[in-house]
Amino acid sequence: MSRSILRVLSLSLVITFLMVTSPALAATSKVLPIKPPSFEGEIGITYKESIPDFPAPIKAPEKAPNVLLVLLDDVGFGQASTFGGAIETPNLTRLAEKGLRYNQFHTTALCSPTRAALLTGRNHHSVGTGVVAELASGFPGYTTILPKSAATVAEVLRQNGYNTAAFGKWHNTPDYETSAAGPFDRWPTGLGFEYFYGFLGGDTNQWSPALVENTQRIAPPTNDPDYHLTPDLVDHAISWIHSQQSIAPDKPFFTYLATGATHAPHHAPKAWIDKYQGKFDQGWDKLREETFARQKQLGVIPANAQLTPRPKELPAWDSLSPDDQKIYAHEMEVFAGFLAYTDHEVGRLINAIDQIGELDNTLVFYIVGDNGASAEGGLAGSVNELKVFNKVPESREQLLASLNDLGSPKTFNHYHAAWAWAGTTPFQWTKQIASHFGGTRNPLIIAWGDRIKDQGGLRSQFHHVIDITPTILEAAGITTPTQVNGVKQQKLEGTSLVYTFDDPEAASKHKTQYFEMFGNRAIYDDGWIAAARHPRLPWQGTINADFEKDPWELYNIEEDFSEANNLAAENPEKLKKLQKLFLSEARKHKVLPLDDRLSERFDVKSRPSPAAGRTTFTYYSDTVSIPEGSAPSLKNRSFSITADVEIPESSAEGVLLTQGGRFAGWGFFLEDSKPTYVYNFANSERYIIQSPEKLTPGKSKIKFNFDYDGGGVGAGGIGKLFINDQQVAEGRIEKTLPYRLALNETFDVGRDTGTPIVETYQVPFTFTGNLQKVTLNLK
Repeated sequence: MSRSILRVLSLSLVITFLMVTSPALAATSKVLPIKPPSFEGEIGITYKESIPDFPAPIKAPEKAPNVLLVLLDDVGFGQASTFGGAIETPNLTRLAEKGLRYNQFHTTALCSPTRAALLTGRNHHSVGTGVVAELASGFPGYTTILPKSAATVAEVLRQNGYNTAAFGKWHNTPDYETSAAGPFDRWPTGLGFEYFYGFLGGDTNQWSPALVENTQRIAPPTNDPDYHLTPDLVDHAISWIHSQQSIAPDKPFFTYLATGATHAPHHAPKAWIDKYQGKFDQGWDKLREETFARQKQLGVIPANAQLTPRPKELPAWDSLSPDDQKIYAHEMEVFAGFLAYTDHEVGRLINAIDQIGELDNTLVFYIVGDNGASAEGGLAGSVNELKVFNKVPESREQLLASLNDLGSPKTFNHYHAAWAWAGTTPFQWTKQIASHFGGTRNPLIIAWGDRIKDQGGLRSQFHHVIDITPTILEAAGITTPTQVNGVKQQKLEGTSLVYTFDDPEAASKHKTQYFEMFGNRAIYDDGWIAAARHPRLPWQGTINADFEKDPWELYNIEEDFSEANNLAAENPEKLKKLQKLFLSEARKHKVLPLDDRLSERFDVKSRPSPAAGRTTFTYYSDTVSIPEGSAPSLKNRSFSITADVEIPESSAEGVLLTQGGRFAGWGFFLEDSKPTYVYNFANSERYIIQSPEKLTPGKSKIKFNFDYDGGGVGAGGIGKLFINDQQVAEGRIEKTLPYRLALNETFDVGRDTGTPIVETYQVPFTFTGNLQKVTLNLK
């Protein structure tokens, strides 16, 4: 046999050996991305004298589990039946029976901050997210800009051999960066998720959501009259997992499902709402007592826990009129149907993972709420949440007239604040109130197949949402990186919960934790907590209050689970020590300056934006889905809109320019070739200014001019319509919305992508003529 043949045979054997035995790269590097290996083959003059060597793929550590992270929205500690509530959550219970229940797990008291802390393992101010994205300010702890020095758990997992995907509510991109102009590095796909399907803002219409797929805004299905967002999210999550596991079954997945439910609007199918008819006629005081009794029976609170009293700011149920009781009871029925429906849909996802044989190999976190139950519906609830944000009162007559529509596409509804208080049993207060556990204590379930030996067990160690990322990394066997994508990383501030899996009596390793939201503040340290509630209530706008006058309270929560016994007067030295510790932690984590403003911070002009500093804007047809944070602000000022159109012989209709939708906003459109401007004042009043004349075929210039009265925010003004510089109509718009036009609806040119401004047309109401351009001038 010739030497050349022997060499070819030896090369073939080496190649085969390399292909079969070449190990995957170890996924434990402190520097990401992991450095690729050097070339171990041989390079000859031709391939015949060479040995190839493919770079080994990065593979997750051996036995690294899949991870399913489920986060519900605005659910209180005492609402799900698994933790004593009146709303049936059988899938949460099923998971709890296979895993562990945590009854001292904490969030930040608000949406975006909890999500930032959850995904980064750092405190919310430490990663610039002291408030929600819509209220960002220019202080380091409040920009809502996640820093590159705090890589998300998704990014770390992705670079360690996982596939990653997020579904549902995101709410961690600055609102002025959520338009088609980006930038996209702070969208989910820029922060470690290989696939995203959901919505970017704080809430969305469940029947007509503002959907995004990866970096593209898309329209929800319009051919399904029963469409609802939650099952759509679950369908996409199931489909993604099926595809991922079919293609790469040996590669673990990280799936993040943040439903957006049960944040307002409380939208649910009628059949689910009807399940709770009459179940809340006893009112919130009795419901709280009943929940408290069930919690003790289930053992999710200690036997010596005390039920804290109703705040003086909330009315007793028995003090209400029969009409009020009827309205408020139904508001709670709608919410209950929404939560029960959500748990059902989460159950479908869990079942789908089980059906492919992966549930026992999946580390499941089911976090029941990103903060306490929401009292933002105020002292009556609402059929339109935008009224609350714009300080527009809602009468009993309006609520009664819309009672049967609650939960349907006709409303953007919320419930009475006292239901939120009942939903945080046994604690004080609600969402936004970070000083007390009603705002920050949420149920947590962790399940992980046979890895959890004490199935159905209870864990009472003190923990916080920043602890989830370290838990995932430890469970997966992945080293916490010190550098990611060339950027030195901030230290993880959370503590892994893995030590609790096998030892129910283990002492809490999370020793100290500050809390702060809108000036409400607290500090936990080794079993004690000091708390200062700022007087602004969750349903109020900015108030004139002095932080120095906030009274501080002191609780020993090792003996007082529900913060029922204020020990401040008995132990002033302990209180002083904790107050000093709070200031130290506040400086360390960028909490300062304390800021209790709310309404003013909704003003998009106060933040960077593609519209900032401009007074003239030109748009072309099909420029759509611009969020309010990236659009020019027409609130509290004069402006003009000019549309250059060409009308065909057969006439034309459709949207020229619109912002908002059914629940608030404005629209400039043609109706039967008649130029029309409609101002929708929170779905209570509509001011219509319409030309009596139709446009003639050919080119025309249509103009709407608004002269604002001035004298403050929310004032009215005079609107005038012009066709080819000739005035054809005039009307008064008596009042306007001062702070926010939309939470999920957008600014659209040439068609309407959300809900209609007025019910005389149906979306998308695409303009049927030739819309050459629209010019907007701010005055």
